[in-house]
Amino acid sequence: MATNSVKLLGSWASPFVNRVELALKIKSIEYEFIQQNMINKGELLLKSNPVYEKIPVLIHDEKPICESLVILQYIDEVWINDPPVLPFDLYDRAIARFWAAYIDEKWFPLFRSFAVAQGEDAIKTALEPVFDGLVLLEDAFKNCSKGKKFFGGDKIGYVDIALGCFLGWMRVIEKMNNVTLLDEAKTPGLYNWAEDFCADSSVKDVMPETNKLAEAAKNLIPKIRANASS
Repeated sequence: MATNSVKLLGSWASPFVNRVELALKIKSIEYEFIQQNMINKGELLLKSNPVYEKIPVLIHDEKPICESLVILQYIDEVWINDPPVLPFDLYDRAIARFWAAYIDEKWFPLFRSFAVAQGEDAIKTALEPVFDGLVLLEDAFKNCSKGKKFFGGDKIGYVDIALGCFLGWMRVIEKMNNVTLLDEAKTPGLYNWAEDFCADSSVKDVMPETNKLAEAAKNLIPKIRANASS
């Protein structure tokens, strides 16, 4: 596939953009990455996603596709070469979509609240539901992986990408708050999964460096706090 037929509008630090990069990398799809300024949004982004004006946006043959999970499904259905992103089995596919939706709609907002919490009491209060969500995902991992390394089995799949894109930011927030989110004793499956996920060659090429993310967090988190209080 020619590079100029696939473009990705995004920001290097966005986990949702990283999702799409991971799927493109796993599928060996060449693409052009176009960094976006989310303060002064460019004409191409506003034209490509006029409804939400958000990243990521995948542009394939001049046609824009928005929302990271939608883009993952699109990539899997258009580029049908191995490895698949979604399971072939229809029940397993439905379960994968369920847990990906849970991650975005339930767990990530809890993680985001914890990331921007200030003060010992607020941090402690925000941390507990994040842990509870990870315990749920531990059970999901056991059921989806069927004893293998990834949610998707032997290879990285849909739920792996949906959750794994947050691992870089989880490391940053762990260091900032001196906590351990993926505890080997409490969530051993997820603990080992994270190690295997980050060790995968496709992930290494895409996952932002923790130190670089930590520098970005110094500017980003105060802005999120300010917006939340305004």
